[in-house]
Amino acid sequence: MICSRPLRSKGFTLIELMLVVIIIAALASMVVPRLAGRSEEARVGTAKADIKGNLSVALRLYEVDNGRYPSTDQGLNALREKPASPPTPANWKGPYIEQEPKDPWGKPYLYRYPGTHPPYDYDLYSWGPDGAEGTDDIVNWD
Repeated sequence: MICSRPLRSKGFTLIELMLVVIIIAALASMVVPRLAGRSEEARVGTAKADIKGNLSVALRLYEVDNGRYPSTDQGLNALREKPASPPTPANWKGPYIEQEPKDPWGKPYLYRYPGTHPPYDYDLYSWGPDGAEGTDDIVNWD
């Protein structure tokens, strides 16, 4: 027996494809604005983790080995390479960090020893997203 049903092509019509595109665009317009600010929040979180975690631990290890923190002039580079300028560490066992310490915005972290913000012996901070001193700074003394 021969089937008398009309043959239908096995593809999507233009209208069906347009509906899918419109639905995806509508969903994206609701989701993208919510995710847009997340990358900046992630950068701030990374800077806080570096300052309060990674770099602080490296500085403490340096201090345990050498009896003092690197000077302001030696800076955080003293965690990567043995300083040649005084006070030269007698018991340097580094490198204490693997890469040059830069904040998530590509600028070097700022370091000062002795620090001016108790209870820490040193000041370690980033000027944050705008790269200038202000209210968005990420610091170790908060």
